[in-house]
This record gives sequence, structure tokens and C-alpha cells, in this order.
Amino acid sequence: MTTKAVHTFILKSCCGGVLLLMAAGVRAELTDVTQTTPNVPGGAIEKSLEQQIGAGRGDELTPGSSIYLIKRDPTRSVRRGRQLFQRKFTHDQGQGPRVSNDSTGDIHANPALGAGMTDSCAACHGRPKGGAGFGGDEATKPDSRDAPHLFGLGLVEMLADEITSDLRVIRDKALQLAVKTKKPVKLPLESKRIHYGFIQALPNGEIDTSMVEGVNPDLRVRPFFAQGGEYSMRAFSVGAFKDEMGLESADPMLCQATDPNFPIKTTSPAGMIFDPALDRIKHSPVCDANEDGDGDGVVNEIDPALIDHMEFYLLNYFKPGTGEMSARAKSGLKLMKKIGCTGCHVESLRIEHDRRVADVETRFDPKKGIFNRLFATATTLYDTVDDGQEFPKLLPKGNDFLVKNFFADFKRHDLGPAFYERQYDGSQMTKFMTEPLWGVGSTAPYGHDGRSINLKEVILRHGGEAQESKETFAELDDNKQQMILEFLAALVLFPPDDTASNLNPGNPGTDNLQDPAEHGSINLGALFQIPTEGKE
Repeated sequence: MTTKAVHTFILKSCCGGVLLLMAAGVRAELTDVTQTTPNVPGGAIEKSLEQQIGAGRGDELTPGSSIYLIKRDPTRSVRRGRQLFQRKFTHDQGQGPRVSNDSTGDIHANPALGAGMTDSCAACHGRPKGGAGFGGDEATKPDSRDAPHLFGLGLVEMLADEITSDLRVIRDKALQLAVKTKKPVKLPLESKRIHYGFIQALPNGEIDTSMVEGVNPDLRVRPFFAQGGEYSMRAFSVGAFKDEMGLESADPMLCQATDPNFPIKTTSPAGMIFDPALDRIKHSPVCDANEDGDGDGVVNEIDPALIDHMEFYLLNYFKPGTGEMSARAKSGLKLMKKIGCTGCHVESLRIEHDRRVADVETRFDPKKGIFNRLFATATTLYDTVDDGQEFPKLLPKGNDFLVKNFFADFKRHDLGPAFYERQYDGSQMTKFMTEPLWGVGSTAPYGHDGRSINLKEVILRHGGEAQESKETFAELDDNKQQMILEFLAALVLFPPDDTASNLNPGNPGTDNLQDPAEHGSINLGALFQIPTEGKE
């Protein structure tokens, strides 16, 4: 069978629910068998960090490079990113203090000092087990910060980026009209049926942003961090490696876009555009692979090829699922809409141009679901392009996609004093991004600071712009309040290595829940195009 024929067979089989390959188990944190004693089968990473870097970034014609895999075997790149996310880094690889001393210093000047030093991404984002979830608590603020889950992160980035583009088109239109008519022009800022205030352009070319609501004056939606501090997963990842693990990357995307002499517009392999003419872009910790920025004796700690795989992994990471949805829970959603919760927690939003290569829909299924009674259906979202090379390109279709059960509006809101956040300099932060509710049933405790013990308490904590909805909820009888809470409890996260799917359905009906091999899994290896050379 030819390579293309095998690939066609894999696509048809996996989407039809046929078991193709047994998944290697994935745990919250993974050790590297090339540098440690081998773990249980599937319980560790089979490739060394150098092997995962492979041929570096390269290009789409450089076998083994990150860009080659993203273009020709994208699910393998996702697997590399997933293992990087769960990898336990060592001191020899550069993990350790952020600076050459013991990381003591002025936490006001460097809030990262309160983050705590860890050795893996999964240490703060590892619940449920094996997923890019939640679980960490940091002292980067006096009242702490609760690490959010990262399920569906690529969808979040794409929605925010499209809203930004829409708002800036409206701004440019207002300016063109003002210059043409020689009169001030005021236009509503609206994208995806969400209102962001108004923009006013003046005939002299000035822009009045005083009526803009929920976003910065530059109209860039920054969905990451509770205060809305970052817009790209790539910069988010580079910063987290540095601040939480002491690992530095000389990332060419960020370095080129922030070059002090000749900043240039760049596009990452995952399709994110970094344009210094439009945005304030976070600079990479170092921009020379031979520079030892933190003085620990290790250089090029996170090769740019690994950043490519991490960004691509997060772009394509599974969105949250829906657990058992009873009639009472469905009534709870209706009540949420009635009392005004969905004014800010907008239920569903549509992406116009999806950059992902696959989607996974995870739902309650008592027949096919085994562990947690959840079953995931993976669907590929790419076209095959034959360019005469040994393996064809697999390019994202770029179709539109409705993001369901999202429940957020990508705006900052004042939720009242109970949510205000103290800063180390004595000031207060009073506005925060609306937290998407998908996955909320799995992520107690609640609030950006993790200080609310359950869903009811965090709802009753709301004030400010949400005061009226909070009061209406408080006035509901206990039965109706419970309906809303039951709906929210059905918005769940899941452990991908224990969730049966059409890529590995496991053994439905099994009584042997102790054996992970019986559970099924979301097996990305079933979608690999390039034959495995050794263990992946």
C-alpha cells in the first residue's frame, strides 16, 4: 500500500470509529526514558529533548524539522507539543532560578518571583490527569492567582484575534469617513454580536477612544491572564517557560517583531501574525541562541523548534466537554439566560477562519463512554495537497466553526469590590476578563484568585456590572438555583488518556477500570502520516 493510500485508509477508519493504534498512556508529568530508568509502558517520553528538536525549525522541505512536521504530519507536531507540556525538565537542561542568584529580589518589580519554580507546564496545568488543565496557585499577586485550564486555548486565541480585526476595521472606516467628510464620525464597535462601545474619528486624523468598552484603546483583545495581558499563545508559552521554570528561548518570531532597529511583521507556523506596527509584542528573554541570559551555564534552553510544537499543540488542544445533561440542567441554562448571566457569558461564538487541523467533540455517552462515561469524536479539518514530495502537505481547511458552550464575551468588567485584586505596590486592579464557563464544572475552587469554594459562592460574590444578575439569582428559590448549578456542573474537563474515542474506543462494558488500556484514549498517533522511526 502506498503512503498516500495508507493515509487515506487512516482518515476513513478513524472517522468511522475503528481502532487503529493503541495509545501510549499520557500522565500529568512525564519523565524521559533516555535519561531515567524506564517507566511503565507508555508512562514516559521515549524521545530525548534533542530528538524532539530534530532538525530544528527548518522549513517544509527539511525532514524532521518542526515546520516540516506541522505542514506534513501535524498531529505528530501536536504530540511533540503535548510531551513538551508534560516533560519534567532537569537542571542540566537549564531548569532553575530565573536569575543567577537564588531568585530573591523585588517582587513588585518582578512578580514572577512569586510564581514558584517548577519543572513542567503540567505542574500548574495538570488536572485532570494528562490534560492541559488547571491546578496551580501562585503568589504573583498578594491574594494569589489560580492557574486556569488551557482546554480550547487555540479557539480562544482565534476568537480574540478575529474580534480584534473586526474592531480595527471599524476604526479605520471611521477615520476614512471623518477625513472624507471633514466631520467627526462616531461608529459602534461590534463583533460577533458583542458590543465594545464606540469609536470616534476626527477630521485631523485623531482617534477618540474614551467610549471604548472592555478592551484597550488599541482595540487588541488580550484573552490570556485574568487582567487580559497577552494575546498570543506563543508569547504566553515563552513567558511561562522563563517565569515558571527558568527556561529561556531565543524565539525568532518574537525577536524579529521586537527588534529595536528593524522590527518586522512575522507569521508563526501556527498562523498567528505578529505585527509591530499594530501591537505591543512581548520580547523574548534572549535573542541569541548562544546567550546565557540567566547565567546558569546553559544556552538555547528551549529551542525555537520546541516553541513551534508547543504553540501548535495549544492551537489544536481539545475543547472542554459536556457531561450528563439532565432535563433540570437544560432548564438551568434557560434560567441563566432569563436572569441575564449570558449578557457577559455569551453562550456560543463563531470563528470565521479556523486554523486548527482537527477538532474533538467530547460528550456524555453511557454506552461508548467507559471512564467518566465520556466519549470523544475526533474529526480532521485539513486538506491534502500533493506537491511532489514524499509526504503531501496537510493544510487546514480554514472553514468557519461554531464554538459552543463557551460563555464569555472577551471584555474586561468591573465585578465589584469582592473581586478587586491587590497589587504589591498597594494599588488595586478592578477589571477582569470574563472567564469562559466551559469546563467550569471541573475547576473548583473559583475566581481568578481561587478564593471561592464552589459555584454558588462565586456567583454570589459577583457585584458591579453583574450586581443585578447576582441579585436575581439570589432571589431564586433553592430548586431553581440548583438547576443553574447542575447545568454548570455538566461543563467538564476530562483526562484524554482515559477518555474513549473513535481513535481508540477501548473496551466498552469492561469491569476492569483499574487497567488504563481498557479505558480507551484520544490517540493522536492514529492520525500520524509519516511512519514512526523508533518510538515517538
